[in-house]
Amino acid sequence: MDERALLLLGILKSQSLHGYQINEFIDKNLSRITTMKKATAYAILDRLKAAGFISVHEEQEGNRPPRKVYSITPRGDQEFERLLRENLSEQDNTPFKGDIGLMFLDHLPKEETIDCLMFRLNGLTEQIEELQKAPKHSFSQGIDLSIEHHLVCKQAERNWLLLVIEKLKNEI
Repeated sequence: MDERALLLLGILKSQSLHGYQINEFIDKNLSRITTMKKATAYAILDRLKAAGFISVHEEQEGNRPPRKVYSITPRGDQEFERLLRENLSEQDNTPFKGDIGLMFLDHLPKEETIDCLMFRLNGLTEQIEELQKAPKHSFSQGIDLSIEHHLVCKQAERNWLLLVIEKLKNEI
């Protein structure tokens, strides 16, 4: 299991939900923190069920088709706590895909490299602005801390990128 299982178990700690509600919660509240797709969420929910960490029952409202409702089990509570402790204790080893391009930037003219990095800088600036717009989550300090962490990392990357661009400009 991984951080995605921790996320799903954590969501189910507060209440039982059907799959659509889980995915909607992730899309509306956690899209700045995770990129988990709906298909991935359902596959992980199936694994959590098979492991006995969640239970599933069907509910039907009116003429609508029945929907699966997911609930955390006592074993799931224990697994959630284990995953939470493990996750909070780990240091992230985040690979930066853009570093591959940096290794080969000497193969482009400096002006073109600078243009590409400026495009990257603009994207980073947009991401920072989006993170700054994130509303405070009064019900969960952890969500606010996670968004703050993303913001600080993006700001550090932007500051570093500004230095790189300036260095390359001075070499022209």
